[in-house]
Amino acid sequence: MAKRKKKRQRPRQKPKQGHKKRVISFLKNERVHFIGGVIVAFMGIFMLLAIVSFFFTGAADQSKVINKTYLEVVRSGTSEIDNWTGAGGAYIAEILVNDWFGLFSALIPIFLIYIGLRIMNVWKFSFLKALFITAFGLVAGSVSSAFILDKLFPDTHVKWGGAHGLQIEQMLESSIGWPGVILLILLFITIIVVTLRKSSMYKIQETLINGTSAFTPQNDIPDDSEEENDDESEKEYKPGLFKRFFAFLKKIKPVRARENEQEQDEETDLMGQKETPVTAYPLHNIKEPAITTPKPPVIKKQVPVENDFEVIVPEDDETAIHSPHPEETRKGETEILPELTPELQEDYNPRKDLSSFRFPTMNLLKVYNTGDRAVDMDEQNENKEKIIHTLRNYGIEITSIKATVGPTITLYEIVPQAGVRISKIRNLEDDIALSLSALGIRIIAPMPGKGTIGIEVPNKDPQIVSMQSVISSKKFQECDFELPVALGKTITNEVFMFDLTKMPHLLVAGATGQGKSVGLNAIITSLLYKKHPSEMKMVLVDPKMVEFNIYSAIEKHYLAKLPDEEKAIITDITKVTQTLNSLTKEMDDRYELLMKAHVRTIKEYNEKFIKRRLNPEKGHRYMPYIVVVIDEFGDLIMTAGKEIEMPIARIAQKARAVGIHMVIATQRPTTNIITGTIKANFPARMAFRVTSQIDSRTILDMSGANQLIGRGDMLFSQGSNLIRIQCAFVDTPEVEDISQYIGKQQGYDFAFPLPEVISDSTDIGPGSADLSDKDPLFDEAARLIVVHQQGSTSLIQRKFSIGYNRAGRLMDQLEAAGIVGAVQGSKPREVFIADEYSLEKLLNSLR
Repeated sequence: MAKRKKKRQRPRQKPKQGHKKRVISFLKNERVHFIGGVIVAFMGIFMLLAIVSFFFTGAADQSKVINKTYLEVVRSGTSEIDNWTGAGGAYIAEILVNDWFGLFSALIPIFLIYIGLRIMNVWKFSFLKALFITAFGLVAGSVSSAFILDKLFPDTHVKWGGAHGLQIEQMLESSIGWPGVILLILLFITIIVVTLRKSSMYKIQETLINGTSAFTPQNDIPDDSEEENDDESEKEYKPGLFKRFFAFLKKIKPVRARENEQEQDEETDLMGQKETPVTAYPLHNIKEPAITTPKPPVIKKQVPVENDFEVIVPEDDETAIHSPHPEETRKGETEILPELTPELQEDYNPRKDLSSFRFPTMNLLKVYNTGDRAVDMDEQNENKEKIIHTLRNYGIEITSIKATVGPTITLYEIVPQAGVRISKIRNLEDDIALSLSALGIRIIAPMPGKGTIGIEVPNKDPQIVSMQSVISSKKFQECDFELPVALGKTITNEVFMFDLTKMPHLLVAGATGQGKSVGLNAIITSLLYKKHPSEMKMVLVDPKMVEFNIYSAIEKHYLAKLPDEEKAIITDITKVTQTLNSLTKEMDDRYELLMKAHVRTIKEYNEKFIKRRLNPEKGHRYMPYIVVVIDEFGDLIMTAGKEIEMPIARIAQKARAVGIHMVIATQRPTTNIITGTIKANFPARMAFRVTSQIDSRTILDMSGANQLIGRGDMLFSQGSNLIRIQCAFVDTPEVEDISQYIGKQQGYDFAFPLPEVISDSTDIGPGSADLSDKDPLFDEAARLIVVHQQGSTSLIQRKFSIGYNRAGRLMDQLEAAGIVGAVQGSKPREVFIADEYSLEKLLNSLR
């Protein structure tokens, strides 16, 4: 029976290959191309005739076509339709002209005719140029027709600009006015002319340079020779000014090329990383492929071989260190100093004020016994077989498969056969998830730096990544980062950590209950285990009032606040604005100190200060890092808006060099919360699970966060690469124990004081204008504003024919008098006086 099956299988493959070859040869046949081109061209001619006939017969056919489906129009018969192309043509013309792009909808059938002629190898006009002219002509032509023809011929059955042109033209006219629309139409014409004939660009340049027209009647009719010689004319025509400019660029280019090569070499030296190879197993033995894991750890343990299925499971990537904190070693080293002489002074020690401070111990963190859990081979075999079976059902064959088992996710890497499209596999995401009965899978096609396609499948029995296993790892204990942050473990059981000073700011987003607050606690905990109170301060903003309240015990050690505030944890919205403005003042003060010290970064400045090369009597001081952690940023934006966003943008843009770094978290990753200004200055993003693909794109600029499984599963993005991490779990009792351990030790007399920002009431706000020297038009302007109930400076300009400066001074005086409110961006000011009687009483009191 087995032999018969083999004999039957062999002849089945050959006809498939022969059938594919016949299909490919059929599609490559020149006769098929010609016939297909004729069909497409005839379709275009039919649609063009329908549109042309619509301008003559559309009025009679409109009542028979509108509000009907295509089948209803066709069933009505051609006897009642006057269009030259019958009921179908009348319906198509009505849709294209009135519902789409108006008069310029004729470009669509013209483009189809061009496509047909190109398929027939009759016309070889540039496809990209034709596509651009068609698309740009539809948009620009519909807007121009709506602005010009719809106003010249308003009572016809034709919408000259179509529904598209009318809507866009009304929006433009209300936003930029009719002069702006005219300038936009002239811009459209210029772009089309330059696109059609490149030589016209040089003629326009010559006209602008010489002041005389360079267009001659001989060049009015374009021909093919001019289009072919566009490149030659570009080379021949260059005025003297452009020649000098190009010669200058040629001198600069070699120097810049050398500098760029040097910078690239330095970047590759700093950022280059080596990966350990993972053996791929051929598919001819696909029933039992080996599932291996990469080699991040030093120690491996081998699972017993079972049915030729071998799995190498990584241990925790570093051996846990329970020896004394590395800080004690540093103190031992500092004790070995050279013999002091009158010429040699001892270095400044910022930790001397709290020399008895002890870092939190490891026993404060809970240990979860999940590290020795064996790999479920049945689960791996079952998932492997289901993935292969699902791909084969859709005609996708693979050559090899391998698996990497992580704490919560298993990564299956497949290599498809040659000729298989990656997009075809990517589209099977839901089908694979259905066959695996998984919460949700994520397909990485292709995997960066590898010739494989990754399929991430959640484990049925996920493991908990404890904060203790991350903090006690060798990688964290021996790191020399300025602000080390340990988040959790990657899919290969490696401890993932980064230096916050290199980020330099972090944006955290995720839906409610997906681990966002635990992630913030993990960031703060890792900093508390590594940084001395003299080296780092934190500003904690908690609109929910309950998330960061447990850190109040470390106020005199790590927290910073305004001098007159009672609580170091900021919960009031008004206090948030004052604190952020105070941080901008601190940032500016630090930059002045850096400028005086002739250094560029806080690290260089502190090194100089420690070496006693800066004089404290001249204002120099040791500057600790400041980490600002803001929870529920969306609530702050909703209540304070620009008052919150502007200082955050300033800090994010400038504060990196002076050691101020921000971590912002929100559960509403929408575009009105995470604005373009915020995203541009927060290159590092942490995304926990979100509900929609749109939210994922808002955070990461790509999808993926909507496919996570929750409970600390997150994606970390710094640039274009995404890293999937299982966030370390740190519970509230653990954080409370750490805070109490630090709080019981001796601290500073008070929290780190932030500079006070004194608002000058004589320059800004109500009362800034001098009412003793009122403008002669003050009373009339006040009456105008009250009558119209609109506090607009432009209204005063138009009504009294005065300049903007005088109108602005009048508006300031009206604000000082309490008639109008403060500026609200682009919106008109609020008018506080409701009627003229109340206004007259106010004016009499001001006289």
